[in-house]
Amino acid sequence: MAVTVALCALFVLFLLGTPIAFALFLSTFAYFAIGADQPITLLIQRLAGGLESVSLLAIPFFIMAGVFMNYSGITVRLLNLAELCTRRFHGGLAQSNVLLSTFMGGVSGSNIADAAMNAKLLVPQMNERGYPTAFSSAVTASSSLITATIPPGIALIVYGYVNNVSIGRLFLAGVVPGLLMAITMMALVSFICRRRGYQPPRRERVSKHEWISVTRAGVIALALPVLVIGGIRIGVFTPTEAGAMAVAYALIVGLFVYREMRPSSVALATRESLLSSVNVLFIICVASGFARFLTWEQIPQTITTLLSSSMSSAVAFLLLANVLLLVLGMFLEGNAILIVLSPLLAPVAAQFGIDPVHFGIIFIFNAAIGTITPPLGTVMFTTCSITGTRVPAFIREVLPFWALLIVMLLLVTFVPQLSLLLPDLIFN
Repeated sequence: MAVTVALCALFVLFLLGTPIAFALFLSTFAYFAIGADQPITLLIQRLAGGLESVSLLAIPFFIMAGVFMNYSGITVRLLNLAELCTRRFHGGLAQSNVLLSTFMGGVSGSNIADAAMNAKLLVPQMNERGYPTAFSSAVTASSSLITATIPPGIALIVYGYVNNVSIGRLFLAGVVPGLLMAITMMALVSFICRRRGYQPPRRERVSKHEWISVTRAGVIALALPVLVIGGIRIGVFTPTEAGAMAVAYALIVGLFVYREMRPSSVALATRESLLSSVNVLFIICVASGFARFLTWEQIPQTITTLLSSSMSSAVAFLLLANVLLLVLGMFLEGNAILIVLSPLLAPVAAQFGIDPVHFGIIFIFNAAIGTITPPLGTVMFTTCSITGTRVPAFIREVLPFWALLIVMLLLVTFVPQLSLLLPDLIFN
């Protein structure tokens, strides 16, 4: 009875548009209040316990590092480097949008943060150069998905924490899929821009001095992912400590290298980081309580048994998981899907012999695609609200990118070495 009421309450709250965190909390509270065998004090203990992990400290650290990068001027320098690399291609600024998201994947860790930043920074410039706003918004939203798999993506940290999977291996597993996504997306952008006549290539020569100046400034920022991955691999620090090092690096670069940060901007960046971190950690907190009552009621075990007995092969299970996650991603926030569903599906994947790191990348890729899928994609609405684009116009422009991402998802799903090559090579 209590389980039925809780799940019905969750469904109704979703339909009413209640924020994910509050929907999860209220449905969990309903479970305890109506007739669960467990005392309600366990709810409070579980909510608090959901954040009692050193691994979760990596989330606010990497969020803060990304915000500090924006305030320090590193983002602008990465954009200059991206423009320099793409100036001779069709649709150079649109391709810079994709390349900047790839660079920022090693900095911000959040696809929503990346989409919001690029929507403010690049879409107005793209409009000035003749790109339609809807197309600019579609490129911005689609390319932000690269950030989800490039380390240190927040989703990688959350998945590793929830499912007890090595975060270091997940970081490395996301590199090849993320880079492959960037390359194919740049090729698609080039094709569309060439066909529609957007921004022809620039043929004028760039001076040696400009190459050196722009490249040197960009390399300083790109050293951060190397610092993070390299430090974790050689055992200098854990992923959480790597987050703290990333904050220190961004602060030193902003204050003493580029000299664009002041005490006032440090305070503003810290406040912004705090608010962003609270949003993510609150969802983790309440989702952890929700997941615990599912465990008490043996729901994960029941689903595992049902899927294991009804699925004939790993291929069938992976296809079903992809369809399920794509559909749910249209309605739910990515972190909520990770925390609630991954503990249900990961054990089934393990029974079919699917590597937990590989399944983690599949899961995260699916959750990312859902953020640009109507009717409730979070990145879609974030981008459209900033750029003023109507959702129907956005959907028309994003369809080619969505089709490309589905093809990439199938490649990542059925070619495991795309995800496992680097972790096996480096950690073994």
